[in-house]
Amino acid sequence: MALAVLPPLLGQGQDQVGSVTDGGTRVATGQMVRPAGQVLSFQGRPLDLALARDGATLLVKTGEGILVLDPASWTQRQSLPYPPKDSASMHGLALAADGRSAWVSTGNGFLAELIRDGEVWVWGRRIALPSKDKGSTYPCGLALSADGRQALVALSRANALAVVDLLEGQVQTEVPVGVAPYGVVLATDGRSAYVSNWGGRRPGTGERNMASSGTPVAVDERGLPASGTVSQVDLATGKVVAETEVGLHPSQILLDGEGKRLFVANANSDSVSILDAAALAVQATVPVRPDPALPFGSLSNALALTHDGQRLLVANGGNNAVAVVDLAKGAKVAGFIPAGWFPAALATDGISLFIANAKGDGSRQAEPGHRKWAVGLQRGTLQKLPLPAGAGLKAFTAEASALSLMPQTLRSLERGRRGVKAMPVPPRPGEPSVFKHVVYVLKENRTYDQVFGDLKQGNGDPDLCIYGRDITPNHHALAEGFVLLDNYYCNGIVSADGHQWATQGITSDYQEKAFGEWTRSYDFGTDPLAFAPTPFLWDHALTRGLSFRNYGEFDFPVLPPKTTWDDFRQAVPEATFQQSLSLEALRPYTSPTFPGWEMRIPDQVRVDAFLKEFREAEASGQWPSLILVYLPQDHTRGAAPGAPTPRAHLADNDLALGRLVEAISRSRFWKDTCIFVNEDDPQDGFDHVDGHRSLCLVISPYTQRGKVVSRFYNQNSVLRTMELMLGLPPMNQLDGVAPAMQACFTAKPDFSPFKALPNRVPLEEKNPPGPAMSMDFSRPDRIDDNALNRVLWMAEKGAVPYPAHLAGGHGKGLKRLGLKLDALAAVDDDD
Repeated sequence: MALAVLPPLLGQGQDQVGSVTDGGTRVATGQMVRPAGQVLSFQGRPLDLALARDGATLLVKTGEGILVLDPASWTQRQSLPYPPKDSASMHGLALAADGRSAWVSTGNGFLAELIRDGEVWVWGRRIALPSKDKGSTYPCGLALSADGRQALVALSRANALAVVDLLEGQVQTEVPVGVAPYGVVLATDGRSAYVSNWGGRRPGTGERNMASSGTPVAVDERGLPASGTVSQVDLATGKVVAETEVGLHPSQILLDGEGKRLFVANANSDSVSILDAAALAVQATVPVRPDPALPFGSLSNALALTHDGQRLLVANGGNNAVAVVDLAKGAKVAGFIPAGWFPAALATDGISLFIANAKGDGSRQAEPGHRKWAVGLQRGTLQKLPLPAGAGLKAFTAEASALSLMPQTLRSLERGRRGVKAMPVPPRPGEPSVFKHVVYVLKENRTYDQVFGDLKQGNGDPDLCIYGRDITPNHHALAEGFVLLDNYYCNGIVSADGHQWATQGITSDYQEKAFGEWTRSYDFGTDPLAFAPTPFLWDHALTRGLSFRNYGEFDFPVLPPKTTWDDFRQAVPEATFQQSLSLEALRPYTSPTFPGWEMRIPDQVRVDAFLKEFREAEASGQWPSLILVYLPQDHTRGAAPGAPTPRAHLADNDLALGRLVEAISRSRFWKDTCIFVNEDDPQDGFDHVDGHRSLCLVISPYTQRGKVVSRFYNQNSVLRTMELMLGLPPMNQLDGVAPAMQACFTAKPDFSPFKALPNRVPLEEKNPPGPAMSMDFSRPDRIDDNALNRVLWMAEKGAVPYPAHLAGGHGKGLKRLGLKLDALAAVDDDD
């Protein structure tokens, strides 16, 4: 989620990007961010804050290193990259009581010491936190003892609390706690520690569970986490003496100044739990959504407590705001403070509030060495403002509501009216649609210009088109015969977040904070702790009585040894596979003959399996309401020796899509079916407008014919439109605020069928044998995307220089659209 191309107000025709005239920034969700107070911007994602007791130093943990700030002058004193081979974990930074040293947990399993040497900070010792397997223990939250001799560290992958002797430089003991511990705080008497466990209790015998980084996690019937807990550890005995259920994804944990109350941010419950520390009993659960009628989406993940203990500050990552909870008045939300994009850490000195925004104002940071844009270089922001109260807080609250589009989100929840005429896309959930069946086709990793750059009627760059009409004739025929969307964007960047955006319409705090490291897991439907608690699209449909069929999503088929692409293409007897679903809840609804992600299986095999079941549906007259079809061959295998060439992969994918659409358009179901086709992510491909711009096809009898639609849409627009067609409310706050795609449709249907075009590139065209760059295609995106994109470019363009300046989220073509760029656009020299 790093796209920065958005509409100023949903429903208006003029799209805008980045900074706008009133000093705010439009972000991919459709929300505006205009952080209150003084703002510092820098390259990277800030993850944690540590403020010295004297208030003279603020340390910022980022994905790239440590920033040292002077809170008084609000200036950066120093930027300190991590030591060689070290990386960031998503949480964990603590200053010693004297303010002259600090410790940082690293993603690769170390505690790294920071030492103040005069006016600068330098790296000191590194203490290993060894793992019992080959992976990292992935240390996260940490707390230091009052005398500075010990550190208590939450070992996320080891499911343990480590007690570290800082003088000896080694782990004294490890105490097993709950699943995936995140935060830790030391009791005021130093005898106990309290640990928040992201994955909650360890599942009992026979309890439904799913593995996360090798550890069973208790899950519900959908495969989503079912528990979040806090553990109390007796440090003298090294044992857990109590464990209490709180909300889901319990993240940062705080203890009040008297040591009597614990506060826990429940990121996947949009709430805060308040516990009696002595009894480890929940006293209150405080919902912190801006409105109680809203569905999930606030992502409350970080905390700070004012020095007088009267107000609790809560970072709502999904609302781009900080909630202010008045503890003196019944622990009620008193208001909200506008923050940047996804606030992820908070600190206060009793006078000022400091906010670290993980996504800041988007992926607009210039690449090192030249003045271009790249999506992988996130620009985070830091805020400083006086703690507001009274009229000031009231004004901030109104502003935060407007910026995050709360009124629009609430309107998306309005119930449908009775007695209204059926429409292609009803304005309210529950109102009738002309469609009874929705087919959702997911593909892999292409940008708009890579495929449609040769279409003169759209905003394309033919010089960047490497898979044009000769390679993808069916994609072109569908775009020209129905609607060409030349202003459509993916919310996700890679498959880890792309498939979650495509099927849940939101990501989780795990995805936002672990981005780029993914030490626990690179999720693609495989890790329950990476999921948001919102339903998957199929759960959403099934719980409301609709029918569903899955073809390939979250399946990783197992093939016999040495099975090749040719074996499947030639249908030899050995060309078999065993289905391996990562999400067990999908099994009853999944076709057993349709393989998921596996680059050795052509898409022709997939569409053959789909069409076999489709013919049976035609004969019976029964076909599901929602159909999800995964066609991944446009991912390609690059220059892998003996594999199909990249363009042969694309031709295979194109022919499969054409065959699927033709079959549906010639069937009894065509009259009330709509097909959506899009990519899970653009994988940082090259595009002259922005690297997030991607493909979306909308195919139905009610789709406009031969039209170019240049309104802003994104992945959540597709979800929102399908929901309205199926009579479903939004799954969460972020698909609720997305613009539905009414502009693609007409009230007058055209039932003409589609005729699939034959492939023009031989599907058997192969890469030459010989050595090639080592690339792992066993799972999506396990390769370096920049390297693969260069391979794909060279395969089609030969010696033509690779357009590195047009890769990623550069936004260079937006000016030509009459759109506005953010302040950094001034350095762009390619107008």
